[in-house]
Amino acid sequence: MAINGTEYISTRGNADVLDFAGVTLTGLASDGGLYVPRHWPQFSTDEIAAMRGLSYVDLAARIMAPFTVGVLDEAELRSLCATAYGSFAHTAVTPLVQLDGQHWLLELFHGPTLAFKDVALQLLGQFFERFLSGTDTKLTIVGATSGDTGSAAIDAVAGRAQIEIFMLHPHNRVSDVQRRQMTTILAPNVHNIAIGGSFDDAQAMVKRMFNDKDVNGPLTLSAVNSINWARLMAQVVYYFYAALRLGGPERKVAFSVPTGNFGDVFAGYVAAQMGLPIERLIVATNINDILHRALSKGDYSVLSVTPTASPSMDIQVSSNFERLLFDLEGRVGATTGARMKWFEQMGKMVLSPEMRKNASLLTSARTDADQMSAAMRWAYGATDQIIDPHTAIALHAARNAGIRPDVPVVTLATAHPAKFPDAVENATGIRPALPARVAQLFDREERFDVLPGAYDAVRDYVLARATR
Repeated sequence: MAINGTEYISTRGNADVLDFAGVTLTGLASDGGLYVPRHWPQFSTDEIAAMRGLSYVDLAARIMAPFTVGVLDEAELRSLCATAYGSFAHTAVTPLVQLDGQHWLLELFHGPTLAFKDVALQLLGQFFERFLSGTDTKLTIVGATSGDTGSAAIDAVAGRAQIEIFMLHPHNRVSDVQRRQMTTILAPNVHNIAIGGSFDDAQAMVKRMFNDKDVNGPLTLSAVNSINWARLMAQVVYYFYAALRLGGPERKVAFSVPTGNFGDVFAGYVAAQMGLPIERLIVATNINDILHRALSKGDYSVLSVTPTASPSMDIQVSSNFERLLFDLEGRVGATTGARMKWFEQMGKMVLSPEMRKNASLLTSARTDADQMSAAMRWAYGATDQIIDPHTAIALHAARNAGIRPDVPVVTLATAHPAKFPDAVENATGIRPALPARVAQLFDREERFDVLPGAYDAVRDYVLARATR
């Protein structure tokens, strides 16, 4: 297929090449892989320096334009970004807050659902509407959430005429605020499903549906998880935004990222491939530490998921890790496809010393519950900042990373602390209040269905309710 513009290929090498519109509406590749650009676009140091002082909207359009060639130009991107970020509670969209002489927070929770997922999903909703306009296509979004993706995706597409969304979450394994932000949206195109099992079980069902001809035959499926390239692309922007405000590109900046499905930190990796000078990307995990074991020891093996106070990180199979593996082994789809097939059968793989060397930009750290609580207490006691458990895990990793003191270290603050009031109160004695714009959350009616953790039950539920 001839593509006039940026080409997207599957990490497994056996799916159609798509343009940006195609990859946005498709989500998962037909061969089970994830789409990535055929080549990473590059900015020179001078080009990055010239971005200083741009507003978030203007910067977003500049950074994303190379990914949308042939589909959207920079002016069109700017218009879509202005709409997407117009509802954010802070004019900077993702403001920086200084903690001490070296450490900063990048606040990513000023969107409508109080989590970093809004930065990408508000824009993804705009992309969907743009690409469906003037067509008869009915899009069925099937997603899995460990807490925040669900509410952000539902907010972005609720009420849109040509879209229906089915969101799976692990029953009783998300916070009350996270659940209610999904289940109190009563739009007719929104379907919330609580399944027995873990996020990994829900994610596996979603991937299986994309490869099930009984589902993707009658329905046009798309994804809102970070398996969707467009969502990950939007997250690249705030790495540039933070670095430019801390002396980049002449000065390197390090980032510590609370990590579950690997999408957010992979966006930082993409920023580095595009030319942004990054000192280090710290992959911060909780005790569900498959990524820490993989990067520090080469051991990417699945263990059971342990529920924690940072539920968005209670993951053992990190989908976006496949995109990194594809890069580490020379971007050969057959190699990555064979590796992932083995992993899906055996539940484990080994990263060679050469692969780990190629990933040297990324280091990792495992943070336990006590260390997480200590980080929340330090942030509050030393800087008057109240942070959520996920941010605390990354802040603990940042403060113990041994990065030389002249390098700024930015911890990604991925959720508003009021989304996790019990954990914050247990650590600090302070119970954070919900912002006024969502203060009535606990007064609203909920609507969701509980299904067993069985693929057939979920598949049949979707097929019975999705609009053809």
